[in-house]
Amino acid sequence: MPTTARTVSDVIRVSYDSLTRAEKQLADRILENYPVSGLGSITTIADNAGVSTPTVARMVQKLGFKGYPEFQSHLHQELEETISNPIAKHDRWALNAPGMHILNRFADAITANLRDTLSDLDTKTFEDAAALLGDRNRSIYFIGGRITGSLAEYFFTHMQVIRPKTALISTSSSSWPQHVLNMSPGDVLVIFDIRRYEQEMETLAEVAKASGVVIILLTDTWRSPVAQHALHTFRVRIEAPSAWDSSVVTLFVVEALIEAVQSATWDKTRDRMNSLEELFEKSRLFRRHNRQRLE
Repeated sequence: MPTTARTVSDVIRVSYDSLTRAEKQLADRILENYPVSGLGSITTIADNAGVSTPTVARMVQKLGFKGYPEFQSHLHQELEETISNPIAKHDRWALNAPGMHILNRFADAITANLRDTLSDLDTKTFEDAAALLGDRNRSIYFIGGRITGSLAEYFFTHMQVIRPKTALISTSSSSWPQHVLNMSPGDVLVIFDIRRYEQEMETLAEVAKASGVVIILLTDTWRSPVAQHALHTFRVRIEAPSAWDSSVVTLFVVEALIEAVQSATWDKTRDRMNSLEELFEKSRLFRRHNRQRLE
């Protein structure tokens, strides 16, 4: 398997143009319900895709695998990683923990995560996503899961200062139908969904996309099922020497997007911030001191 690719799906996408018509048919079938669609026997996979078993064998070798067993081994490993609970992740790290201080281990892991994320991040995707978020003709909605809900709230809080027409959707699945009811074609839905993906997120994405809503997804290396509905997907490295996944690089991407939108719309954002500061003064929310208007 090529070392430059992170997942089997990455390998398939990189090699897609070099595949034959039958191999592309097989690749499309595998990607439809990835990675589960590639976990059956070679005969089952061939039958489901409407191709021959030799076609399956040729394609996996063309992708860089020694054979179908190695291909499936990588898929099983990916599936295990996406559904790993905190205990399993802790035990895996503890087993291979180097003899150095936890601060150094964390620093090394997070630095590698940032480097690998940036190497894969497409600048045009970033710029297009920032342009959507800065378009004041669109309403922007934010939602995250049990852990990533705090990231969604952080993103929303800053964007609410920068521009109007923003909304935070509760992590409770019972709250999103009312928000979908208010969404218009062209509006933007920002979804955070990392491994142990939440079923409600995929359902929400599917319904919102059917209503003409544009979806921006922040996910992990293995890619949430929401990706099939998203216009822009940010795949962030989240592995850390811990029972928990790291949110550091995800937050980095969020803050970079915030700055990109703020800079592109600074004249309007500055006026909005000044108005907000005046409201803070009136409400006496913060300690009193000499505030200066943003110039």
